[in-house]
Amino acid sequence: MKRPTRQRERESNRTRWGDESEDSDEGYDDIDLDDLDPEEVVRTGDGELIHKETGIVIEEEEIDRGPEWRAFNHSERQSKSRVGAPITETMHDKGLTTTIDWKDKDAYGRSISSKKRSQMHRLRKWQERIRTKDAGERNLQFALSEIDRMASALGVPRSVREVASVMYRRALSEDLIRGRSIEGVATSTLYAACRKEGIPRSLEEIAEVSRVERKEIGRTYRYISQELSLEMRPVDPKKYVPRFSSELDLSKEVQSKANEIIETTAEKGLLSGKSPTGYAAAAIYAASLLCNEKKTQREVADVAQVTEVTIRNRYQEQIEAMGIHS
Repeated sequence: MKRPTRQRERESNRTRWGDESEDSDEGYDDIDLDDLDPEEVVRTGDGELIHKETGIVIEEEEIDRGPEWRAFNHSERQSKSRVGAPITETMHDKGLTTTIDWKDKDAYGRSISSKKRSQMHRLRKWQERIRTKDAGERNLQFALSEIDRMASALGVPRSVREVASVMYRRALSEDLIRGRSIEGVATSTLYAACRKEGIPRSLEEIAEVSRVERKEIGRTYRYISQELSLEMRPVDPKKYVPRFSSELDLSKEVQSKANEIIETTAEKGLLSGKSPTGYAAAAIYAASLLCNEKKTQREVADVAQVTEVTIRNRYQEQIEAMGIHS
């Protein structure tokens, strides 16, 4: 299937306007397409390649690779689609095996007989058993379900789950799980994926939804990142500002001021060796005071999951560096 081309439009224009259209196109015949600057060539929404300056259509025929049917809402799209869900790394079999639904209904939504119901129960049970062929796959299945559970509790997007699943698969293939708990490695890969995707969560937040201790998560994370050569940049405290400010119900003005405090003080070397969550919390506390939207140290500490002592210490350092007298 090909889209309508500009050539037909030009022919119809020539027929309608006669020699006037031919005269306007005469100058384009002498242009060598190889001499055109690639930066001046753009692709339109219809898929045509045109030269911005002259309007020459360089490439105008494109195969439409979309479906031959049209849909105007999600339910129509679902009913007309003839393909399954895309491959995903978040399932041990990548979502390619058959799943027998738990509902005891036929294709028309009618309840099935008791004989059929017991037969489907047996089929469902054996389907679950044969989906994992060995201990490695059972390990992977359990770990990916843990990653999915923790990611849902943390409210992180699907891209983070995919990245964490790929990291766990790499750790499993390189035999890094041996001697460590499945939950510990799964939690550490999720923590690494959050940092990799620029959606940082503190170790305290990760430990809250995990079944392992914070100390084990940190230890396993350092081991996994070293063995898998994960190049992790230090977490920017500014990444925490929008989330903490939202939970404290602070305005955009406070967020901007907190970011300004972080940038100014970080340039003076105050951030080195400091916890990014504590640093962000202190900047938010300072900004709330400066913008007359006062929050107590306890309120900020509870949201950032740090101690009030940490906020006081970072706050004193930041206001001294900014030249502000408390």
